[in-house]
Amino acid sequence: MKPNKATKASKANKSTKGPLPPKGKLNLEDKAAKPGKSNKILKIFSRVLLIVIGAVITAYGLEAVLIPNSVSDGGVTGLSIVGSKLFGMPLGLLIAVLNIPFVWLGYKQIGKSFALYSVIGIASLAVSATLMHHVHTIIDGDTLLVTVVGGIIIGTGMGIALRNGGALDGIDMLAVLLSRKLPFGTSDLILFLNTFVFIVVSTVFGLQGAILSALAYFIASKVIHIVEEGLSGSKTFKIITNQPEVMVETIRDRLGRGATYSDAYGGYSNEQFKEITCVINRMEESKIKEIIHQIDPGAFVVVYDVAEVRGGNFKKKDIH
Repeated sequence: MKPNKATKASKANKSTKGPLPPKGKLNLEDKAAKPGKSNKILKIFSRVLLIVIGAVITAYGLEAVLIPNSVSDGGVTGLSIVGSKLFGMPLGLLIAVLNIPFVWLGYKQIGKSFALYSVIGIASLAVSATLMHHVHTIIDGDTLLVTVVGGIIIGTGMGIALRNGGALDGIDMLAVLLSRKLPFGTSDLILFLNTFVFIVVSTVFGLQGAILSALAYFIASKVIHIVEEGLSGSKTFKIITNQPEVMVETIRDRLGRGATYSDAYGGYSNEQFKEITCVINRMEESKIKEIIHQIDPGAFVVVYDVAEVRGGNFKKKDIH
């Protein structure tokens, strides 16, 4: 008995796992995966490139400004400079070797990616310091100018590295770790830890050299904070008032800014309030304070700096 057409079709369907896609056409999932992968690779490459650039900038600040004028850096790099002066060893080699324990600490406590990026940054700093050892000194003798310019240069380089997920110094890694446990910023902790380093620096460069080194690194720490967090011109106002609708409408009409509501409850009275949140630029700060005072002098107001504003529609509307 011959099998009918239906039986043949059934066997054919069983013998195949599923319909094959037409030739020359990719699966939609493959199409979606390829751009995502390429974007990830591009992001990693850009991070590595910026970390290397930060390391080169830092090395230039050391070799062209600070070290020729008997001013040291802080952290492990500062200790490496002291060791290089005392024992005549290459600065790049000491930077690489002395940072090994801190890289291990970063790997164990912070994460593999942070440690890997930091290895790239520290290696780039070590190589750059070696290559720039005989670079021309751009400032000579003027101690105040040396500390200011040197601090700005190395702070910029270190800040670029930290902003992109890496570190150029073991002290930076320790500070990043401690900042997760303590209510202090990374730059403040770096400055605190370097106090002990500058005591060691004073044994080679003298008390004056240690003071100048501390001053240069104080400037660098502020530059690190600006580069790492961003120099934003924005502030956030959180306002609790008994006239929320009037407040929001006036801010919109007179300042051209939008605002959002959220429910808030008094911890003692359990009374419900409307909390207003509004983001403005620094030039509008006095104006919004004037608006708040005119509508509700007793309003509870909290103001804090904004590191960065993204998304939404942070644009001024036309005001009257």
